[in-house]
Amino acid sequence: MPQVNQRVLPGFRLSLGFTMLYLTVLVAVPLAACFITTARLTPAQFGAAVWTPRAVAAYSLTASAAFLAACISAILGSLIAWALVRYDFPLKRYFDAMVDLPFALPTAVAGLVFSTLYVPSGLFGRFLTPLGIELAYSRGGIILVMVFIGFPFVVRTLQPILESLDRESEEASLMLGASRWQTFRHVIFPSILPGIVTGFALAFARALGEYGSIVFISSNIPGQSEIAAVLVVNKLEEFQYAEATAVATVLLTASFAMLAIINRLERWSRRWDS
Repeated sequence: MPQVNQRVLPGFRLSLGFTMLYLTVLVAVPLAACFITTARLTPAQFGAAVWTPRAVAAYSLTASAAFLAACISAILGSLIAWALVRYDFPLKRYFDAMVDLPFALPTAVAGLVFSTLYVPSGLFGRFLTPLGIELAYSRGGIILVMVFIGFPFVVRTLQPILESLDRESEEASLMLGASRWQTFRHVIFPSILPGIVTGFALAFARALGEYGSIVFISSNIPGQSEIAAVLVVNKLEEFQYAEATAVATVLLTASFAMLAIINRLERWSRRWDS
């Protein structure tokens, strides 16, 4: 009998080789170079580089701002996803497309626009500043731009989940006498919770590494409004390459940890759905 080719797709070796080459050149080699450069430091030098009061303040500001921004993104993104899936309104397709704008817009442009709008003489700042709300060159501005780049992850994670929900379960709940709030809390919310958590984690991970938009809207004062990514750039400008690489290694480790958490959340979401 003639042998049957068990491969579903042709070109497996070529596509696999291209994928491995791409990941090696663009991902593995730069990351390995970062860790190798950091390995040249002694443990004492590494600790002195990554645990200075300036670095600790940058880590604290980055983590706290990213967490608050991810919480806001989870709420805002959930509301937007619900409106886009459950309601029909004029220009819905255009509003849906605008959700992806932070993915395509250069973050430096976003930071420049936000800083222009919220300075005391800006379009929004002239009304907010007299009320004591200062977003330009402050921690509030950092959180604002982190929300801008983070909420699309929540929207795009939740949309397919909301679209696949069984409407019959909601109708049955209403017919049995449950209120709309009870139906949402006991029927809808448990189904979308894994998506909200995954979107939150994605928004948090994205905010941890943000630089382009924050550098324009933050005052970047060391120890006060300097985030970790800006600290790395400042160390490079001061020709402290080893210290910059050490701080970058800390950020990379945090990013890998977030990726591991996101993968666990996705597996949990699949088990939840099944």
